[in-house]
Amino acid sequence: MDKQWSATWIMDPLFEGLQPIDLFHKEMTTVTLPLHKEELKNRHMLARKTFKLDNSAIERAMLDITADDYYKVYVNGRFVGQGPAQGPYDHYPYNRYDVADYLREGPNVIAVHVYYQGLICRAFNSGDYRQGLLAELSVNGTLAAATDSSWKVTLAPEYADGGIVGYNTQYLENIDNRLKLNGWKQTGFDDSNWSRPVVHKEDDHHLLLQPTTPLSVYQVKPERMIPLADNGFLLDFGGEITGQYIMKAQGKEGQTVEIRCGEELLDNGRVRYEMRCNCTYKELWTLSGSEDELEFYDYKAFRYVEVLAPCGLILDTDSFAAVVRHYPMDEKACVFETSDPMLNAIWSICRNGVKYGAQENYVDCPSREKGQYLGDNTVIAHAHLYLSGDLKLFRKSLYDFALSVRTCPGLMAVAPGHLMQEIADYSFQWPMQLLEYCKQSGDIAFTREMLPTAVGMLKHFEQFERDDGLLVQVADKWNLVDWPFGLRDGYDFPLDKPVGPGCHNVVNAFYYGAMTAVEELERILGISEKAVTEERLSLFRQSFRKTFRNGDTRLFVDAEGSRHSSLHANALPLLFGLTAVDDRAEAVKLLRAKRLSCGVYMAYFVLKALAAAGEHDLVYELIRSEELHSWGNMVKEGATACFEAWSKELKQNTSLCHPWASAPIPLLIEEIIGLKPASPGWQTVSFRPRLPETLERIELEFRIPAGRVCFSFDKGETKLSLPEGVRLAE
Repeated sequence: MDKQWSATWIMDPLFEGLQPIDLFHKEMTTVTLPLHKEELKNRHMLARKTFKLDNSAIERAMLDITADDYYKVYVNGRFVGQGPAQGPYDHYPYNRYDVADYLREGPNVIAVHVYYQGLICRAFNSGDYRQGLLAELSVNGTLAAATDSSWKVTLAPEYADGGIVGYNTQYLENIDNRLKLNGWKQTGFDDSNWSRPVVHKEDDHHLLLQPTTPLSVYQVKPERMIPLADNGFLLDFGGEITGQYIMKAQGKEGQTVEIRCGEELLDNGRVRYEMRCNCTYKELWTLSGSEDELEFYDYKAFRYVEVLAPCGLILDTDSFAAVVRHYPMDEKACVFETSDPMLNAIWSICRNGVKYGAQENYVDCPSREKGQYLGDNTVIAHAHLYLSGDLKLFRKSLYDFALSVRTCPGLMAVAPGHLMQEIADYSFQWPMQLLEYCKQSGDIAFTREMLPTAVGMLKHFEQFERDDGLLVQVADKWNLVDWPFGLRDGYDFPLDKPVGPGCHNVVNAFYYGAMTAVEELERILGISEKAVTEERLSLFRQSFRKTFRNGDTRLFVDAEGSRHSSLHANALPLLFGLTAVDDRAEAVKLLRAKRLSCGVYMAYFVLKALAAAGEHDLVYELIRSEELHSWGNMVKEGATACFEAWSKELKQNTSLCHPWASAPIPLLIEEIIGLKPASPGWQTVSFRPRLPETLERIELEFRIPAGRVCFSFDKGETKLSLPEGVRLAE
């Protein structure tokens, strides 16, 4: 806890006396968890505190607040913010808001809508019986309100269970406005029949000020509104968004409005609410007989909304809107524009995927899972840092996974969240992400703090090494290779869960990549007693080549004893330096032939491998391609955010907003335009443009720690402007 709180945690009285459930365990370990009470799931609690301010001169007012699982807070009826970011209970974030402009002399009220989901999933740290609210307000340096037994709480009775969607991700909300407590956010509301909360003095949350900015929350109007023949409207918000749909209506008491949301339209022009990604976004709204306002709580990923209403019901079309939410992104932080409309469209869908996939943490998709995956973050964080110029979310993600050593020193694949999932390929990418963060930020102190996690992760996997240093049967975690499984290019090794006996290529290539990242980090930090020595790396290279190199083809095979050479088994060794110099031409020839015969996640590594081999023309060709396996194909299929797979039809449950497909953003900046940090924090800049002849014009601007980088190319003339004090590397 980084501050002394005057407030105490207050809880829904039905949670009193319940012992927290320990949900952390190795994925492959069979555990029997206590049954969670069904009546305590999907719990919406309202909390209020009225207080009086005698001084009209409110110069400074700070509200510190958190809740488990989540809150939305209002002061005098005005929305202030929501959160906190996900975190395990022993490293739980709280938010701080300046609310001076929300307060007034005389009576004031803080009103909070607290949600406890109760499911074990990736979206919340929930299902552990930790429920409650903690808040305190100081005005002009004096405590004005703090959660204690004087607050009032009750249930928000209008939220009925509409079913669960995704992977236990979200409860749909069938809302009954006949039960809604109107006016509860305002002063003067009669809460005399509300309960007193339980004060939980022995709460075990360890609180830390949230290191990232609270979400950006704002309203947008639909771009198109089309009347339907069966009394309703089809709304198009112009592109994929994340948030809630809102509206007002008036009808007879008990009449219902059906709300359908989706990412795309069916062939008949109606909303595909039974979405590809295993979410069915169909909810019912029951009217009270007065003028009603629809107020969903949890968020969805959607573009289209269908509003279906009975005849005679009055729909306030002026109120149709969406409340959009995502991590704040300055629209001017990164500017990219070229003379090629398709390349601009590819950039745009990748940008939007990252924008809406950046919530309180990075999420693999904002629909089916809403979870932060370690491997996805290799791509997402790299794109997000350029798009936003903000490294705080990247830093938090590294810390989130460092905390997962509580469960396994080899790191978890999902964090935060109580869904226990482990993927060896992803664990090996954490040191690579730390190295990227160090180069981009220059944050040496944090890098030094985190390095032992990387070293400990490698130490964990040493138990699977055989005498020659290669990993065999890494059975405590998935061996993923790529996803979906149909895009593994025929990878010749049984990837059962747990994985069976044998030694295969990809997990070893990633292991070596992790070791080289740790070695470089140790070199940057000036560490003399190295965990990874050049001798160890040299021996590993020899073992890898001896085990996987096909002497006839000079290519690497997928596994010991295999004769099959997949794209994956050759791209990763080429990227990480496992491919001998004399064999690189054959590896490039294979990649040129196979192109992107992989998933969009692995495409990031394929493109980087080709760039490392000096094949920048092919890198650009693949980024700009309009083949089936391409970002251009996503554009042709109507994408407004990058897909989970190359085509809607290439994966059975494809999400149409999946930021792990955003590789073109960092690849275009670093390998085509040729701008990279040459020393930590961009103190020096590497500039080696490899621009295609087909592009007449490019404009790029983005932020680095020292300021703004501006690049332009127009009809053969190149210009580069760097912040003061930043110089080009020799």
